[in-house]
Amino acid sequence: MPSDVRIKASPESLPGRRSDPEARGGKGGEERPRLAPEAAPPGAKRRKRGGRRRLVAALVIAAVAIGGLTYWWTHRGLVSTDDAFIDGNTVTVSPQVGGKVLRLLVTDNQRVKAGDLLLEIDPSDYEAARASAAAGLDAALASEAQAAANLDLTRATTAASLADARSGVALAEAGLAQAEAEVAAATAEAERAAADEKRYAALSKSDYASRQAYDQARAAARQTAAQERADTEAVSVAKAKIGQARAQLAEAETAAQQIAVKEAELKSAEANVEAARAALRTAELNLSYTRITAPQDGYVTRRQVNAGDVVQKNQTLATLVVGRPWVTANFKETQLTDMRPGQPVSIAVDAYPGVEFKGHVDSIMRGTGSRFSLLPPENATGNYVKVVQRVPVKILFDGPLDGDHVLGLGMSVVPTVNMRPAAAEK
Repeated sequence: MPSDVRIKASPESLPGRRSDPEARGGKGGEERPRLAPEAAPPGAKRRKRGGRRRLVAALVIAAVAIGGLTYWWTHRGLVSTDDAFIDGNTVTVSPQVGGKVLRLLVTDNQRVKAGDLLLEIDPSDYEAARASAAAGLDAALASEAQAAANLDLTRATTAASLADARSGVALAEAGLAQAEAEVAAATAEAERAAADEKRYAALSKSDYASRQAYDQARAAARQTAAQERADTEAVSVAKAKIGQARAQLAEAETAAQQIAVKEAELKSAEANVEAARAALRTAELNLSYTRITAPQDGYVTRRQVNAGDVVQKNQTLATLVVGRPWVTANFKETQLTDMRPGQPVSIAVDAYPGVEFKGHVDSIMRGTGSRFSLLPPENATGNYVKVVQRVPVKILFDGPLDGDHVLGLGMSVVPTVNMRPAAAEK
């Protein structure tokens, strides 16, 4: 419709209008023509809409800027990672001797204290071994006592034997001298008797001596000759006695060697006693190893044994989780720029939404996780692609841990380290 066309309308046709003569504008009720309002130009409407859009955009930008500044302000100096897990110390429960499990006194996830009996291995074989070792020790002690007595006896007898041997040599030498003197006397007497025999033989032929006197002289000569021979033999016997006495003296003079031999025998017996005692201690230790106790306070996990099983030495029977847990967080190396030990940490555990644990940075590992892996990368071979490494960070919990929240090893956590200087001072 053209914009210059005018529309006539009665007042009654317009809603909200009254019909009166004045409004009609003439006498006698003559109706005046009424002009319709002109439509606004299209450019003005576009300008109005553009202004509103700019205002909304400005408000949105301002809100985003304020939100970004607020997020930056509240999160400045904070670093976190979801590559973090609960860690802790574990002790492997293994037997030091083998045998049949006689009793099992624990079950899975049971809390135990240091010294509590966990299980018992059949001790029959080890009791018999201890009895045998005890008998061996008694035998070794008896041998030691005998060796000590022999040493004392040798020390006592060798001194007397030496003195007796020396006296025997002196006595034999004196007997030899006496025998030689007797030989000399017997020789003189034999010579005299022989001379008397010759003289009486000549006198008997001239009848100046009787036959009886001659016979007596001849018998005396034979007797003295026999005595001379006997005394000569006595000299030989005395010389032999001297040799025997000197041999006994030489044997007695070996007293030091005899004592040394007996001392060596005693030391050997003493060594046997120590070996027997060590065997007894080993047997007693093996017997004590049949009772496996908890080395520390903790929780029994991964139980792999039942009553009646036959276990071997060093076989893994269970794992004991001991001590306080901690968090091992694998931060990117680019996040460690301002991280220092002692900085506070807020820890969120996936298992307990809405629960916040407090902690602090304990230490930063001197190496990346890949460097200490089973197969560390060899960057000197092939093409090299730089990858941001992760470094394990140890985070300790602060204060006592709530017993209502079980922190099992390997549970996922999200630690947030506050690296602001003010937070570190607190």
